[in-house]
Amino acid sequence: MNAIPSAIRGPLFMVIATGSYVVNDTLMKLATAGLPPYEVLMLRGLWAAALGFPMLFALGYGRQLPLMFEGRVLTRNLLETAAILAYVVALANMPIADSSALGQLTPLLVLLGASILFRERIGGIRMALIGLGFAGAIMVAQPTMEGISIFALLAIANAVFGAARDVAGRRVGAEVPGMIVAISAVVVVLIGAVIAHFSLETTVMPEASHLALLAGAGFFLIFGHFFIFMAYRTGPTGVVAPFYYTFSVWAVISGLVVFGEFPNAWAVVGIVLVIASGLVIVMLDERRRRLTVVA
Repeated sequence: MNAIPSAIRGPLFMVIATGSYVVNDTLMKLATAGLPPYEVLMLRGLWAAALGFPMLFALGYGRQLPLMFEGRVLTRNLLETAAILAYVVALANMPIADSSALGQLTPLLVLLGASILFRERIGGIRMALIGLGFAGAIMVAQPTMEGISIFALLAIANAVFGAARDVAGRRVGAEVPGMIVAISAVVVVLIGAVIAHFSLETTVMPEASHLALLAGAGFFLIFGHFFIFMAYRTGPTGVVAPFYYTFSVWAVISGLVVFGEFPNAWAVVGIVLVIASGLVIVMLDERRRRLTVVA
């Protein structure tokens, strides 16, 4: 990873994270057609754990397993659990465009948290570009708000808890490997899903197709957890957070590939705004770095 230029490392990791999460969400959405949402979450977690732990040991992190339950890591991942428990119910009961659009509140909340807790200066130009990216993300998602209800509130709760998760992740020490944080998230969310499923749902026997979908979702979930954590670890919040809006771009690609849904003119314009605002933010950050070095 050190071969990647530092100026683009954080944004690149965020783009990979959002892409991984969209693949995960797409596979989960398909699975919730036949299974209760928390059972889907539980089965996905079992697959992610079965795939993630061998990966963890293969990378040589076996001796650092106790760090999975270090206080700051656990705080981050308890917030992740709250976010996903809210989101999976919203995803199962709302159009994916609507739940996705409400999720675009996360970067704005992350930036607000970083400016308050870490005294990070965002600046007027960057805030305007972030607003442009937000507008682009809404143009891509094009929410209908059909049947807006408790499920919309759950989608908003997901955005709030997701932002708190990312801000809390900034406090995790540099000695904790990103893969440890990712697998810890898998385990903590799995525990929450097991409790929620057996408390609130009736178990439905999954079919082979469900298991295949959730195995894929578990695989991409690991990379989503890893890269979103590493994005905020390796880049300034004001530069990294706006690239969360690429979630909507990946969602359009998913709709095209999986469901045969072609983006309309508004979605195309929105994609251009998301990409353009992100590129300008990176260029501004690189210019600031160079001026700092010269000074």
